[in-house]
Amino acid sequence: MPVYNMHEAKTNLSRLLESALLGEEIILARGGKPLARIVPLGRDQAGQRDLGVMAESVRIADDFDAPLPEDVLADFEGAGEGAGEAGPV
Repeated sequence: MPVYNMHEAKTNLSRLLESALLGEEIILARGGKPLARIVPLGRDQAGQRDLGVMAESVRIADDFDAPLPEDVLADFEGAGEGAGEAGPV
């Protein structure tokens, strides 16, 4: 991702905008410190997502889709002990 200082960006603004429209992310800097980025307007508004962002923090148990134990299944189906009674949530 290229970084352009303000003077260079002012001089080449049309070219930088064309590059951004083609998918390149442009960083604008002042004194070598990044200040802003130029990206196509539709990209941020389209809800584009980075897939796999939480891959390291989410764990799915090996038995995730295994059948439920009978007592738990009965509670879900309303056939368990005390069915119809409001219990603690």
